[in-house]
Amino acid sequence: MNRTFIKKFGGYAYIFPWVLSFVILMLIPLICLIIYSFTNYDLVSTPKWIGFENYIKMFTIDDEFWISLWVTTKYAVISVPLKLIISLAIAMLLNRPHKGLSIYRTLFYIPSIIGGSVAVAVMWKNLFARDGGFNDVLGVIFGVKPDISWVADPRTALGSIILLVLWQFGSTMIIFLAGLKNISDEYYEAAIMDGANKIQQFFRITLPMLSPVILFNLVMQIIGGFMVFTQGLIITNGGPDDKTLFYQLLVYNEGFVKLHMGYASALSVVLLIIISVLTAIVMRTSKHWVFYASEGR
Repeated sequence: MNRTFIKKFGGYAYIFPWVLSFVILMLIPLICLIIYSFTNYDLVSTPKWIGFENYIKMFTIDDEFWISLWVTTKYAVISVPLKLIISLAIAMLLNRPHKGLSIYRTLFYIPSIIGGSVAVAVMWKNLFARDGGFNDVLGVIFGVKPDISWVADPRTALGSIILLVLWQFGSTMIIFLAGLKNISDEYYEAAIMDGANKIQQFFRITLPMLSPVILFNLVMQIIGGFMVFTQGLIITNGGPDDKTLFYQLLVYNEGFVKLHMGYASALSVVLLIIISVLTAIVMRTSKHWVFYASEGR
C-alpha cells in the first residue's frame, strides 16, 4: 500500500514546492495585475472598477504609450541581433585553444554580472558625458575632443545605452560556447574531406547545429529587450525628448511616480501580451530554421 502510494503520489510531493512558489509568486500576482488593470488605483485608496477606461486611454489618448513602444521596439530591433552576433563571434574565438583561455572567458563574462547594476549605469553616464572618458579617448585618437554629451544628445542617447547592453554579452556568449562544445568534430572532419572551406563549414554545420541554442538566446534577448529599465532610468531618465523613454520606464513613472497603479497594470498587461505574441511567432517559425539532430531535421 505504501509503495503504491509513493509511486503514485511521490512525484507530486517533489514538485509541490515549485507549484506552491509558482502559485504564490507568479499566478496570484498575475491575476491581481489583470484585475487592477480594470481599476483606478493609487496604492492608497481602495481600487475603483472603471472597466476598459485604462486601455482606451492607452490606445487613444496617451501619446507616451506609443512613444515608449516605438523606442523600446527600436532598441530591441537594434540590440538583439547585434548582441547575438557579437556573442557568437566571441564564443567561436574562445572555442579555439589559446593560452589562458579560462582567464579570457572570465573577463568577457564579468560585465554580464555587474552590467545591470545601478553603479555601472552611473559609471556609463559619466563615461559618455561631455567631460567623460569616452570623449578623452576620442580626443587622443583624432586629435580633437568632441564637444558633445553622448547620453544627453537626442541623436546619440539611445545608441549609448545600446552600447552598454552590447557590453553585457557574457551570459549569451557562455550559452553559445556550451552549444559549440556539443558539436562533434566528426562533422568538420567530414566536411574538410569533402573540400568545404571555413565559410561553408560555418553555414552548413555550425549554424544548423547551433540553431536550438540560437532560438533560446533569441527568445531570452527579445524578452530582455522589452524589459529594459535600469539603464533608461539611471542614465537618461527617459530623455532627452523621450528618446530613451523605454516601456518599463513608462510603467514605473505611471505606477510609482504618478501613483496611477491601475493604469500601470494595464500597461504591464499589454507588454505581457506583446512579449507573448513575439515569443509565439518565433517559436512557431522555428520549425523552418531550427535543426534538431534527434528529429533528423
